[in-house]
Amino acid sequence: MALSGNKGEWSEIYTLLKLIGDKQLYAGDSKLNKVAHLVFPIIKVLREESDGTYAFSYEDDLVVISGKNETCRLPIVSFQKQAAQLLAKLKQSTSSTFTIPAIERFINSFQCKSLKASSSTKRDISIVIHDHRTGTTPTLGFSIKSQLGGLSTLLNAGKTTNFIYKITGENLTTDRIKAINAIETRHKIKDRMQAISACSGRFHFIKTAHSVFGNNLTLIDSDLPKILAAMLQKFFTSSLSKTTDLVKSIAMCNPLDYNLANNHPFYTYKIKRFLTDVALGMTPSKTWTGKLDATGGYLIVKNDGEIRCYHIYSRNEFEDYLLDNTKLETASSTRHDFGLIYQHKRGENFLKLNLQIRFIT
Repeated sequence: MALSGNKGEWSEIYTLLKLIGDKQLYAGDSKLNKVAHLVFPIIKVLREESDGTYAFSYEDDLVVISGKNETCRLPIVSFQKQAAQLLAKLKQSTSSTFTIPAIERFINSFQCKSLKASSSTKRDISIVIHDHRTGTTPTLGFSIKSQLGGLSTLLNAGKTTNFIYKITGENLTTDRIKAINAIETRHKIKDRMQAISACSGRFHFIKTAHSVFGNNLTLIDSDLPKILAAMLQKFFTSSLSKTTDLVKSIAMCNPLDYNLANNHPFYTYKIKRFLTDVALGMTPSKTWTGKLDATGGYLIVKNDGEIRCYHIYSRNEFEDYLLDNTKLETASSTRHDFGLIYQHKRGENFLKLNLQIRFIT
């Protein structure tokens, strides 16, 4: 059966071919620009297939491919040509899923049988590099994100990413609550919250709906649940959506009453830590121990086909990239059970808001 996939899935194959053909990897800054002095020569590329790990190393102008007790050699130039052809196909395609027979024949020649690498973690590919600064040759794991397809999520929405707020206000009668919950406009969650505020209703963060997610956040930083709750409330009550804009707005309000006399970047620092841990392994439904599934990095496939590396080796650039290139967005309120006023105990009113974070580039 022919391999068929979307642009994101084919981008994994493109990344494999491109890296092997380039023989080097450039770090990127927060705007995806190349950092000229941060270039890592590639010694070996590792990819997990269903039948084991395949290694791509170099011998003069040849790529040596080994795995499953087999070894073959192919010219480096063939990887460069196939990467260019695949990039052209990815830019031209308007289909949601498609086949590329010529590329499939090429990757089959070295036993690559699938578009996505076999992995149960966030790591899509591993690369052995030469680090000039330390003189070492570490094996680095990366998650691949591509601009050639649709914008991908950093934190997927779910009932696990709901935040619970208590609503106070004497004007919220039963009839008014019914009327507010019946609002079905295009921006219904924001409009419902505006209607609540119009009735002198106030929102007080109580806890995350899922205890594992709440504990994961507390492990990263004890104040993180409150900070994210403040950002989420700001998102649903304003026109702000970019993470960096929301953080700036919250910092100005200073809801946690930090001592800002010496310009400590409390909110920015804590949100950067959160984004980095999400990027490198933390999920809302599983207990987070701090172990990095991707062993520390992202590979971003740009619209022009260039690849940029973000890694804990260059943590500042990685954190800046995540902060500057993500936004909050509204997920399905029906599917994820949020956005309606509900009562629990003694007739008190509550509302759930949902956190989902997506890349903007």
